[in-house]
Amino acid sequence: MAAERETRERAAAGATATNRGRTRLDQPKAPRRRLLPEWDPEAFGRLSERIARFLGTGRFIVWMTVVIIAWVLWNIFAPGDLRFDNYPFIFLTLMLSLQASYAAPLILLAQNRQDDRDKVNLEQDRKQNERSIADTEYLTREIAALRMGLGEVATRDWIRSELQDLIREMEERRPDGRVAFPSERPRGRDTDDR
Repeated sequence: MAAERETRERAAAGATATNRGRTRLDQPKAPRRRLLPEWDPEAFGRLSERIARFLGTGRFIVWMTVVIIAWVLWNIFAPGDLRFDNYPFIFLTLMLSLQASYAAPLILLAQNRQDDRDKVNLEQDRKQNERSIADTEYLTREIAALRMGLGEVATRDWIRSELQDLIREMEERRPDGRVAFPSERPRGRDTDDR
């Protein structure tokens, strides 16, 4: 048994020695470890759009005004040991500039996403317009072909006038003067055909 185990270990060692540097194509690769955390760009973009939408509302301005007024009033009228930002309100200025430094890129990101959506919509509209123009041109050609075809169609009046001309020719050719085909109606234009 020990000999069999050694033989198997040598075979396995030999197999791994020959397979070094080769990747197996029948198995998926192991995921690589990343130093930075993974994030979904779409989820981050949706979050930025929601924040940008909130920053563009009157509700945000009201809440920001309430917080600033409360901040200033607390740091003026609160007891001295409970104040955390004295008169020049440097910490408030820092918080507002921090909020602005994050708000501007989030708003720009939301605008870029909106621009991308607008480009896709414009491209779809352009393709739809091209299809509509092609359809209109096709229908225009078909209508023109139908009109040309209808111009060559024999109408009832034309057939009647041709038949009357034939009857006249046949009457002129009869030697006895009899009418070959007596007409039941007077010659001329028919008023009943309209």
